[in-house]
Amino acid sequence: MSSKTIAAGTVADAYVDILADRGVDFLFANAGTDFAPLIEALSKAELEGRKTPRPVTVPHENVAIHMALGHYLQSGRPQLCMVHVNVGTANAMCGLMNAWRGNLPVLFSSGRTPWAEQGGKTGQRSGEIHWPQEMRDQGQMVREIVKWDYELRSADVLESTVDRALNITMSEPKGPVYLTLPREVLAAPVENFTYASPGRHAAASIPYPDPNAIDMAADMLAKAEHPLIITASAGRDHDEMARLGALADMFAIPVTQRKPRYVAMDTNHPMHMGYSPDPFLDGADCIVVIEADVPWIPSKKAPKPDCKIIHIGVDPLFSSYPVRGFNCDLAIASAAGPAMAALTQALEARLGQHRDKVEGRRARFKERHAKMRADWAAALEKAKTAEPIHPAWVAHCLDKVKGQDAIVVKESPMPYEYLSFSKPGKLFFTGAAGALGWGLGMALGMKAARPDDLVIASCGDGAYMFGNPTPAHYVSAAEDWPILTMVFNNAMWGAVKRNTREVYPSGYAAKSNREPLTYFDKELHFEKGVEVAGGYGEAVRDPADVPKALERALKAVLVDKRQALLNIICRGP
Repeated sequence: MSSKTIAAGTVADAYVDILADRGVDFLFANAGTDFAPLIEALSKAELEGRKTPRPVTVPHENVAIHMALGHYLQSGRPQLCMVHVNVGTANAMCGLMNAWRGNLPVLFSSGRTPWAEQGGKTGQRSGEIHWPQEMRDQGQMVREIVKWDYELRSADVLESTVDRALNITMSEPKGPVYLTLPREVLAAPVENFTYASPGRHAAASIPYPDPNAIDMAADMLAKAEHPLIITASAGRDHDEMARLGALADMFAIPVTQRKPRYVAMDTNHPMHMGYSPDPFLDGADCIVVIEADVPWIPSKKAPKPDCKIIHIGVDPLFSSYPVRGFNCDLAIASAAGPAMAALTQALEARLGQHRDKVEGRRARFKERHAKMRADWAAALEKAKTAEPIHPAWVAHCLDKVKGQDAIVVKESPMPYEYLSFSKPGKLFFTGAAGALGWGLGMALGMKAARPDDLVIASCGDGAYMFGNPTPAHYVSAAEDWPILTMVFNNAMWGAVKRNTREVYPSGYAAKSNREPLTYFDKELHFEKGVEVAGGYGEAVRDPADVPKALERALKAVLVDKRQALLNIICRGP
C-alpha cells in the first residue's frame, strides 16, 4: 500500500494535504478567527510548492456553499466549503437545505470556538468573541439536514474522518456532510504523520434495481394503453439523459418534466411532452415517476384511482419527507440510470406482441409534440411585443444566441418552453428546498469547474437580492470568472402573489390588486450593482431591445472577459 508522510507540521497541514490527495479542487471559504491554523497551513504549502485545494475568498457563506454545489454539478467531485463557527454555519443554512433536498454532495465544514482559556496551548482562546460564540452542540444546528456530522478530535482520526466525510457525501442518496474543526486541534503538532495515497476507502456503489421489480414494472407498462413518465431530477448524472430518451423511444412513452431540475431529455425528442403532467393525468393508466418528489399536486390534479403508479429513485419513498402520500403500486430503489436501462431492455423483450399499439402511440405523440410546439410558437407571437417585457420573449431571444454548450442556471420566471437543450448538464433549477438565492453562487461554482464555458445565471429580482449579489460579483471579478447575470425585474414576489390568489381567489387581497408584502415599491437599478466590481450593466425596458442587449452583454463576457448583468424590466404573474 502506497503512502505519504508529513515529517513535521500541524493537523491543518495534514488536513489540506489529504484533501488534495482525495481530489478536492477548491476551498470556498468565508473565514473567521477559527481559521488561523488553516491559513498558516495553506501559506506554508504554497511556499513549499505542495498541492492543496485552491482557496477562494467568498464574502458571504450563502454564495460559498452554492459555489461548492455548482462545481460538483459540473465536475462530479465534491468540494470543500468552510465557514466561521456557528454564525457562518447559520448564514449557509439555506444552501445546506438545498443540498439536502436536492441530493447534492458537499463537504461543508466550519471552525469550532476554541475551548482552552489558558495554559499556553496553540490555538487557545485569544479574543472576546471566543466566549459568546461557543455553543453546547454546534452540530445540532444542522443535524436534520445533513447525512453525517462530526467534530474532529485529534490527528489520530484525521484520515478516516476525511475519507468518511467524502464517502458518505458521495454515496446515494447523496447529500451534505458537516465537519467541525476546533482551532486547538487544527493547530496541534504532528510528526511523521503517514496517510494512504491513494486512499483505501470508497463511496458505496450506486444501487441497482431488483430484476423482479423491473419485470413487474415492464409488465405494467406493456399492458398499458396510455403510459406516462414524470420526472423532476433525472439528468443530475449526465448519462441519464440518453437513457431516458432510449426508454421513452423504445415503447413510445411520453415524458413530462415537472419543475425540471436538470436536462432530462433532448427538448426536441418526439416523446418530450413539456413541463406539466396535468394534461395527461386523466387518461394515464400507468405512470412511472422517476426521481420526482412531487409529481403532481393532489389538491389540483391527480391520476384516476385505477391508474398503476411506479416510483423509481435511490430513495423512491423520499423517506426524509415527514408527509408524502402519493399512491405507489411498485417502488424500485435504484439510481435512475441503471433502472431506466434495465426497464428499456425488459420492454424490448415485450415489444413484439405490442408493436402495433406502440407504433400507433408513437404516431399520435409525434403529432401531439408538433402541436404543442405550434401552440408555444403562437403564444410567443403574442408575447414578443408585450410591455412590460414578457419572460417568454427573453427566453426565446436567449435561446437564439446561447448555443447548445452554454450552461443556464434558472432561478427566474423564464419559461422552459422557449429554451432548447440537446446536451446533458446545461440546465439547472436546483433550489430544491425553496431556499432562494442559490443561482449566483451555483453559476460561479460551475464557472470555476468549466472556466471556458459560457455560464448564464437567470434570477428573479427577489432571488437576486437573496443571492448576496455584491459578494458574488466580487468573486466573479477577483477570480476572473465572468458570467452573464439576467435579472427578471418585475418588482414583486411573484410566487407569494400567485399563491395568495390560489388560496383566496376572491379575497380581499385579490380585489386590492396590490397585495401587501408582495410588491417592491421602489425601483432598483440592479445594473448598477455589477459596476462596483468592474462589470457591464444595462437596463432593458423595450422588448425590441432584448436581442441587441444580449449581444452587448455576451460581448462583454466572451470578448472583454468581464461579467455582465442585464436588468430586464418585465411583467409579473
